[in-house]
Amino acid sequence: MLFDVVVLTKQSLLELDTDDWYCKQVHHEDGLVRDALTNQGLRVARKAWDDPDFDWQQTRSLLFRTTWDYFDRYAEFRPWLNKVAKQTTLFNSAALIDWNIDKHYLRFIAEKGINVVKTHYIEKGDKHTLAQCLAESGWSDAILKPVVSGSARHTYRLAPANALALECTFAELVQQEALLLQPFQHAILTEGEISLMVIDGQFSHAIRKVPKTGDFRVQDDHGGSVHPHMASHDEQQFAEQAVACVPFDVLYARVDIVRDNAGQLAIMEVEMIEPELFFRYRPEAADSLASGLARRLAAL
Repeated sequence: MLFDVVVLTKQSLLELDTDDWYCKQVHHEDGLVRDALTNQGLRVARKAWDDPDFDWQQTRSLLFRTTWDYFDRYAEFRPWLNKVAKQTTLFNSAALIDWNIDKHYLRFIAEKGINVVKTHYIEKGDKHTLAQCLAESGWSDAILKPVVSGSARHTYRLAPANALALECTFAELVQQEALLLQPFQHAILTEGEISLMVIDGQFSHAIRKVPKTGDFRVQDDHGGSVHPHMASHDEQQFAEQAVACVPFDVLYARVDIVRDNAGQLAIMEVEMIEPELFFRYRPEAADSLASGLARRLAAL
């Protein structure tokens, strides 16, 4: 074995571009993780997940960090994941990634008694029109997105007035993949979305993501901004409970929550594949991640 851990990224973020603030931020945070793992006595490298030359059997484990193109290249990513899962240990595990990659998992979390934003699933090949789906949901203001998605890919805010304009897009999408509808949560516009990092089962830190004026998407790809957030005790407990109900070992998770339209804490998503964990807001969280990983490796 050459390495104990390979920290995974994507090709465009592999090399540092000092003129790109986003790339510099990624390298800073991946660097915190790499240093923390090294401090655990582990041999560490950082590679793109689609590296054609690396033998993945030459590392004891892979740590998914900034593989932020997997959902755009899912046809390539899926076979690669199946292959490497047989060759080395993955954090988080391939079984968890498989479960978490499809937002049908929200149904499981809701069944465990955790408040989740109401969700209506539209399965691949559904023959209903978008207007019919929206009417059946009973929501006059809703969000449509794929069940396998990221960075707000094909995410649309819908109302009866604009559903017609999206019918062609919807018809093409639903033939290719399953989609979901959720009622639009108006607190997003006033309070934003809170992301709570849960590492090795314990709440670590939190941030608040706020959309730019005139938009509803909180991702920085779409002009959203990130701010520190002091999570309340209720928010911390809510995040830990959501992760605890997941039927897999979870080394790291980001729990995205909002105050729903009834004023209650509600799950938007629980990201356990390659979530941005905002280590720049709490660098010591990288140490918690590294110690949890090292303990799991030692137990193999």
